[in-house]
Amino acid sequence: MICRSDIANLKTDILEKVGQKIIVKGSLGRSKAFEKEATIEKAYPNIFVVKYEENDRNVTYSYTDVLTRTVEVEVFDGNSYSPLIPPTVDFNSKKASL
Repeated sequence: MICRSDIANLKTDILEKVGQKIIVKGSLGRSKAFEKEATIEKAYPNIFVVKYEENDRNVTYSYTDVLTRTVEVEVFDGNSYSPLIPPTVDFNSKKASL
């Protein structure tokens, strides 16, 4: 479940990273995926704008797209890329034996 505080924290994180290089990963359906380099251009109350490097195109994403993992964003910190949101751990796959 997504809480208001999760969205507020993500908005703050993205606002601090305006101008930074990122990698956006997502699905196009039917087993087709994309991975593109971009730059965070602007952050608004409900969406943020990224500019893809390869075709000089602006695309908007909502904060819930990132929180629901519809798209994954990795931020360049100067040396390498790291996920904006850490990967989740699935506790259901590890059942404890009694």
